Amino acid sequence: MSSSTSTTGRRIVVLGAGYAGLSAAKGAGRHRTVTLVAPEERLLHRIRQHEAAAGRGRDWPALGDLARGRRIEHLRARAVEIDPDGHKVLLDDGTTLGYDTLVHALGSRTAWHGVPGAVEHAHPVERAAEVRRLIREADHPGTLAVVGGGATGIELATELAEAHPGWTVRIVAAGQVGGIYSPKGRAHIRRVLDRLGVAVHEDATVTEVTPDGLRTTAGPVEADLTVWAASMEPHPLAAEAGLAVDGRGRALVDDHLRSLSHPDIHVIGDAAAVTVPGVGTLRMGCATALPQGRYVGRLLAGRTSKPFSFRYTAQCLSLGRRDGLLQLVHADDSMKPTVLTGTAGRLVKAGIVGAVLSALK
Repeated sequence: MSSSTSTTGRRIVVLGAGYAGLSAAKGAGRHRTVTLVAPEERLLHRIRQHEAAAGRGRDWPALGDLARGRRIEHLRARAVEIDPDGHKVLLDDGTTLGYDTLVHALGSRTAWHGVPGAVEHAHPVERAAEVRRLIREADHPGTLAVVGGGATGIELATELAEAHPGWTVRIVAAGQVGGIYSPKGRAHIRRVLDRLGVAVHEDATVTEVTPDGLRTTAGPVEADLTVWAASMEPHPLAAEAGLAVDGRGRALVDDHLRSLSHPDIHVIGDAAAVTVPGVGTLRMGCATALPQGRYVGRLLAGRTSKPFSFRYTAQCLSLGRRDGLLQLVHADDSMKPTVLTGTAGRLVKAGIVGAVLSALK
């Protein structure tokens, strides 16, 4: 490839092939030529990483197959620098891409929060295959600690405990495990954790990760393997490029998901601080990333000119292969008392996950 790439007409470059980036590229690629920059060969189906960690995952569709029928060129590279003034993106292979419109959809990554030993001794949820390998290669079952009491940590702890009953699984949270859910939702999560034998450590902020466990504000927690699912932070490239960002580093955008400081750059997914009237600033996650990507795809294809709109309806959790939780929420994501649990919750969750993959095909 030459040192620069251009397309006829307006040059559209999409950075990232997660739920937001891929859906934006596919929408725009109906009528426009799009360059999609992402190092992955296959879809990183992030909402099923807990299954992959437990050895129950499978190979997800190739990006080339998902892009079939669209005017999309996939470059297997990683964006390392954005030059907004020059309308250029530098890739890790030395390529420089010019653009007229850029879509930043690089998402988020594990936030270590400067905890000593975390980077050296804990394994982030993004490296699910690594967790799976370490469990399989262990000489004998041991103790596994999942750090994080939110949705990702709960799904990991329940999936790992069910898949590997010989292991002792612990979940360690700075606050209450499942604290964001309604009382009925939290009670069900706790019943499932108890049924699966998961030891719960609440109000235990991790202060250090060691080769043999954790040090927390509530005392030490022994562990042969630590998986970190405590929180995520936005990809830093937007802030590094000088885009206006909030206190968390998420790019500030307008009601058409354009950067407030650089309107020729759309920022979507976990990397964007998207505020919707009557709803508030959207949380990170597939539930918000996919609609943003579809919206920008339609916008760039000239199929809409309306502002982005969104409202929440539910949150859902996998709790192993036999159980699940569907938590109904208000439009602003605050909890309603109604939940579906057990088989019903599991089936609804499975249907939602299936619908996400179908939407990308």
